[in-house]
Amino acid sequence: MDNVATAKLNPQVQQPQYARQHLKSRIVHLGFGAFHRAHQALFTDEMLTKTESDWGICEINLFGGEALITQLRAQDHLYTVAEKGADKTDIKLIGAVTESLHPTFEGQEAVLEKMAEPQVAIVSMTITEKGYCADPASGRLDKENPLIKADLAHPQSPDSAIGYIVEALRRRRDRNLTAFTVMSCDNVQENGHVARAAIMDYAHLIDTELASWIESNVTFPCTMVDRIVPAATAETLDEIASLVGVADPCGIACEPFRQWVIEDNFVNGRPDWDIAGAEFVTDVVPYEEMKLRMLNGSHSFLAYLGYLGGYAHISDTMTNPHYRQAAYDMMMQAQAPSLNMPEGTDLESYARLLIDRFTNPSLKHQTWQIAMDGSQKIPQRLGGSLRYHLANGSEFSWLAMGVAGWMRYIAGQDEQGNTIDVRDPMIDQFQALYAQAGISTQAARQLLALESIFGTDLPKEAKFVNAVIDAYQHLCDHGARHAVASLCQ
Repeated sequence: MDNVATAKLNPQVQQPQYARQHLKSRIVHLGFGAFHRAHQALFTDEMLTKTESDWGICEINLFGGEALITQLRAQDHLYTVAEKGADKTDIKLIGAVTESLHPTFEGQEAVLEKMAEPQVAIVSMTITEKGYCADPASGRLDKENPLIKADLAHPQSPDSAIGYIVEALRRRRDRNLTAFTVMSCDNVQENGHVARAAIMDYAHLIDTELASWIESNVTFPCTMVDRIVPAATAETLDEIASLVGVADPCGIACEPFRQWVIEDNFVNGRPDWDIAGAEFVTDVVPYEEMKLRMLNGSHSFLAYLGYLGGYAHISDTMTNPHYRQAAYDMMMQAQAPSLNMPEGTDLESYARLLIDRFTNPSLKHQTWQIAMDGSQKIPQRLGGSLRYHLANGSEFSWLAMGVAGWMRYIAGQDEQGNTIDVRDPMIDQFQALYAQAGISTQAARQLLALESIFGTDLPKEAKFVNAVIDAYQHLCDHGARHAVASLCQ
């Protein structure tokens, strides 16, 4: 059966213009998900088009995704990205991937040996917040995490990404090989520091000498990544097939906008991603906080209150003028004042760009998808700005409503009494809490006491607690649409 590697593709498909056979697996990437396909792999593909470089990528899924890896191999590791603007769609065939591995197919040993190969200079990750096995409150390794407990018992046959990286680095040290750079591309604040803390904590628990070697030889650059990449649906794949001329089960659709800001701190060389539009800087933190608070924070606000309001997609929420205005006001009045940006940064233009991106009707970005894993996201997206406003006595009603929207969403029942398929690492705890308290302000108060989400400080702030309880009660009494409209008065 023909695929993107063997079929004659439609003429509008932009195909790789470089010799793929000369690429080497110099990057090992953990997490061959939708975002990576439309972001880092695409940047690498465009960099290869403009250089004579040999920076190829070996893709590894540690958990799940077996079918995706099988499909990728069947089409010579080629796949398509559809960049969908409001007016036109560009379709690109990505050739930067050289090979793929999965512990289910090849075993743990093959994965570890690949990471230990001499030419591998970067191990990058898109493993989501929970993949770092970190305690959200402390930012340190969660030693009680089941994966970590299992890995500590058998460090040479790990399951977690943290365990794989440390064991691969141990092998490189023992073979006198240069270390690799560990590069997080997850939407996590100071992601390089989070990765470093988890890896160093784990290494100290198994081998203090190895931990010292890692500390001296490995770098953990922070990165800020930005592109809206909805999960692929049957409808998306049908559309890609019609554009390409053949089905591509690995294809992905995304918005035209993309941004990648990278701390230039690599121990063993790096690709010239800046040729493809990435930006190398000395400090990523201001850009991260701008994106996490203004884009991701408002995205979460729209996801919870949009889902509860009956909107399936972010672009649907933008058809409601109250949601549109509330999202913009949240960016400019709640999030922007809390930021410390380089001189000349135009946050108002950034906010308007975000509203335009959210409005793009070609992107079917589900509110349900963005609503996943809220217990891991709320602290980063809303916590810092909440603390800023509490310290300065300024207005934070949008943030309080966002927190209340999350609390009402994880009750697992929408405003019509239908079940919500809540996906979250803390779902068992939430279900037990709601089973006891019901959808009530009592449940909201119990949720506010969770230190892993709100720390020890926020639950003691009466102004914050009262604002969230009032917003939660408003949601229960009047529904999400009315609650969002009330923010615009």
